[in-house]
Amino acid sequence: MGAMQTRSYEIDAASDRLLAAAATGVPCQPVRDLIGSTDMAAAYAVQARGTAARLATGAKVVGRKVGLTSRAVQAQIGVDQPDLGYLFDDMAYGDGHTIPMSRLLQPKVEAEVAFVLKGDLDTGPLDDQQIRAAVDYVTAAIEIVDSRIQNWDITFGDTVADNGSSALYVLGATRKTLDEIEPVNVEMTMTVNGTQVSEGNGAACLDDPINAVVWLARQASTFGDPLRAGQVILSGALGPMAAVQPGDLVTATVSGLGSVTANFSKE
Repeated sequence: MGAMQTRSYEIDAASDRLLAAAATGVPCQPVRDLIGSTDMAAAYAVQARGTAARLATGAKVVGRKVGLTSRAVQAQIGVDQPDLGYLFDDMAYGDGHTIPMSRLLQPKVEAEVAFVLKGDLDTGPLDDQQIRAAVDYVTAAIEIVDSRIQNWDITFGDTVADNGSSALYVLGATRKTLDEIEPVNVEMTMTVNGTQVSEGNGAACLDDPINAVVWLARQASTFGDPLRAGQVILSGALGPMAAVQPGDLVTATVSGLGSVTANFSKE
């Protein structure tokens, strides 16, 4: 199904299906029956409609996330590039704060390097050098991903339409400039209730988390909604994600950036 062949009512129907799942807390069927599995334009059109719906309720965009940064996961889903989603102001929780499970459907956690920008990335080559100059600091992060789609039964089209399967995030307290740390060199471990569930490193994220931000800056510019100063960028998982249950305590430790914790409520 090509982008030009996907009619607007199919995009609207896919968006309505996802919005209803988010509103009711009941996961829905995949949307690939409406927009296909690989139609990038259609998938991002659904995402844009969902974003507009969030903005209409008063939500504010505070950043972006990059997903599908693992080469292995890309191969598994059958794509050769990452995807992106929006971060809204109500997605952020403080380090160690309690995250209400009532906001989530079927959550999983990922450990990442987050970038906070001090400059706009709207013009220029948007290359490694420009991205580095625009970064204020980096910090450890836990991204809580979630899918409005039942049983995480997703293809590329499904997850893009679902805002990159995004939900919430927690940033750590330690902040380092890129003069102080190279994200590609970090090592990560993540535990749930003290048991290690994931490990990885900076190279697992598109070979270097900086690469993920370069890709994102260029894609965002192409979409006409470039990255701006002050925005938070979740650059992608440093290792495998893990499911969480009510009452779980998740700790991600990233070398040079310390630890960050997410405490999930018991109901």
